[in-house]
Amino acid sequence: MIDARGLAKQYGDLTALGGVSFAVQPGEIFGILGPNGAGKTTLVEILEGLTKPSAGDATVLGYDLRTQTVEVKRRVGVQLQASSYHQYLTLREILDLFGSFYPRSAGAGELLARVHLEDRADARISHLSGGMQQRFSIVAALVNEPDLVFFDEPTAGLDPDARQDLWQIVREVREAGATVVLTTHYMEEAETLCDRVMLMNAGQIAALDTPPGLVRSMNAPYRIRMTTRDPLDLAAARAIPGTSEVEPAAEGGLHVTQLRAEDAPRTVAALTRLAEGVSTEVVDLVVLPATLEDVFLSVTGRGLSG
Repeated sequence: MIDARGLAKQYGDLTALGGVSFAVQPGEIFGILGPNGAGKTTLVEILEGLTKPSAGDATVLGYDLRTQTVEVKRRVGVQLQASSYHQYLTLREILDLFGSFYPRSAGAGELLARVHLEDRADARISHLSGGMQQRFSIVAALVNEPDLVFFDEPTAGLDPDARQDLWQIVREVREAGATVVLTTHYMEEAETLCDRVMLMNAGQIAALDTPPGLVRSMNAPYRIRMTTRDPLDLAAARAIPGTSEVEPAAEGGLHVTQLRAEDAPRTVAALTRLAEGVSTEVVDLVVLPATLEDVFLSVTGRGLSG
């Protein structure tokens, strides 16, 4: 669906995109994850035909992005970070207007039903809640029955319930046969929705794999936190094979040992033996898998919110 080769974008002395190469397969939900300023929006604007690259080439749906931009725009759907619609048209009229721009289009009633807005067909955009407006922006991107849909941070600023609703709509778009490219800076969103995730940082690809594959790529894919009455032998904890980032902390008179581990069961057993060695009670023990945020921090040295 997408084959990008060395795409770059320069604005004067600023490198927004530093030459990225990747491919998106049919039927995927392909996530582009990174903090603000990572180059996500610049990349998708190039792939959508809205911005010309400074260097590199790409094909989208088999069309050359430099010479066949019109053909690309006919076949893709685009939901931008911020959308603006005519304030005096109803939702139905907006969709009918957009549909008239394309050789093929879906009916306004059918589209609104897909996002549960059929009862608002004759309402104006200003009369919708923020979540409803986001749902409408998604369906407006589907008016031309696209084979490839770009969603650029579709849930930014939404509350958790509205975000869950949008996630289900994105899944349904893929189930209807479209390939989805989703940019986000929400780690949970990428882990929940995406078949593969591309981590971006400073205009470059930091890593690309399935979410579980990215986590497995870490040397220490588990986080362990043990709380005891008395302190553990930190030197012995650091000597446990496959451990790293062993850090002590004190909380409410208790002692907390936090670390990363390659093998969680073996490390937990070793920590338990250390606790037994100093005859202390284990008050709490938490084992968590690493997240995409941990992966991003590992490969770039900065968090997704940075």
